[in-house]
Order: sequence, then structure tokens, then C-alpha cells
Amino acid sequence: MCCCGPCAMYRRSALALLLDQYEAQFFRGKPSDFGEDRHLTILMLKAGFRTEYVPDAIAATVVPHSIRPYLRQQLRWARSTFRDTFLAWRLLPELDGYLTLDVIGQNLGPLLLAISSLAALAQLLIDGSIPWWTGLTIAAMTTVRCSVAALRARELRFIGFSLHTPIN
Repeated sequence: MCCCGPCAMYRRSALALLLDQYEAQFFRGKPSDFGEDRHLTILMLKAGFRTEYVPDAIAATVVPHSIRPYLRQQLRWARSTFRDTFLAWRLLPELDGYLTLDVIGQNLGPLLLAISSLAALAQLLIDGSIPWWTGLTIAAMTTVRCSVAALRARELRFIGFSLHTPIN
């Protein structure tokens, strides 16, 4: 659902068809310039084009070197995910079942993680017991999601994304 900016390539003819829609991004009534890669990917999919994963693609990009810029980046990406999910909602039944579940998980996951964390904190404060099951459940869900992605992409390294959940 998101062809990452540094790695994405588009046919000029396809881009020309969608350029007006792409340049007219709005969020809450104001022009928006975040999440442009996800937005363009969804516009392409809505127009009937397809995306393809190329495992040996290599690209250079600028990444945050400290926690504050990293957190701002993650917040922009989260807003983009939520905003563009509404744009893509009607597409989901036409897409691969895994992709549909992944998009739903990207949107429900943070909510469930927040609720689980609050419940775990409440358990710790109320009865003083350590909420091991909450942590294990979150770890298991993350590992399963990343394992399925690793199997589908035939890339064992994708399991490493499990480490991203606690940071996120």
C-alpha cells in the first residue's frame, strides 16, 4: 500500500494521468505534503495500476540521527497511514487478502497496543503483578505479522521488523 519514496518508480504515462489528484492533497481542509509516497501508491492502485516488490532494489535516503526527528517522522507516517486508509478503503476488497489484513492491522494495531499498555499499567498499579501476558501477546502478534511478511517476500530479514514495534 506504500511504495517508499526513495525506492519507487512509476511509468511517466501513469503519473501524468494522476498528477492533478496527486498535487491536490488535502488533510482536514488544508493542503498536505506528508505521506506523498503512500498517497501516490493508493492513487495508482485506484486507477487500476499495480505495484510490485523488487527485493534487490537499492536506494539511498536520509534518515533521522536522533530520537526527536525520528519521532516526528513516525508521527507523520502514522498520520499518513490513517488519512490514506480512508482513501483506500474501497480498494481493500479488490486487493490481496494479506494486504487487506495488514492495512487493517496498521490502523487497529496502535489502538490495541495503547489499550493493552494501559491495561498492563493498571494491572501493575492495582495488584502489583507484572503483566507478562500483555507483553507476550504483543510480541507474538508482532512476530506472526513479520513472519508472514518474511515468508511472502521470501526475505528472512523481515522478521527483524519485530523489533520496531516496541520502538513505535
